Amino acid sequence: MPKSKEMLSTTSDSDSDSEVNTKAKRKKQAKPEKPSKKQKSGESSAASKSSSNKKDNMFQIGMMRYVSVQEFKGKVLIDIREYWMDQEGEMKPGRKGISLNPEQWNQLKEQMSEIDDAVKRI
Repeated sequence: MPKSKEMLSTTSDSDSDSEVNTKAKRKKQAKPEKPSKKQKSGESSAASKSSSNKKDNMFQIGMMRYVSVQEFKGKVLIDIREYWMDQEGEMKPGRKGISLNPEQWNQLKEQMSEIDDAVKRI
C-alpha cells in the first residue's frame, strides 16, 4: 500500500538511505559473474588439440569460405560456410552456410555432373 504524503514527510532520511542501499546491494548481487578467460592459442590443452584437429578437417574453397567435416551432437556433418575475422584475428564461422549430413553429401556428389552441365548451359 502506498505511503501517504504525510507519512513521506515524517519518514527520516536514514530510512530512505537504507532503502536505497538495499536496492543497490540487490542490483550488485543480481549481476552474473564473468566467465573465466579462454586460453590463448599458444597454450596447450585438450581444447587446443581438438581445434587443431578441426583445422585438419577444413578445406578452403574460396576467400574465407571453407568446407569442414565435424561431429556435432554425435552426428557427422559436412559444413560449407563463410568465415570472418574477429578483432583478435581469430577466424569465426559466419551465418552464411549449410551443414549436410552424409546422405545429403552423397546425393550432392551423385548429381555433380548434372550440376556441372547446368552451369555450362547458363
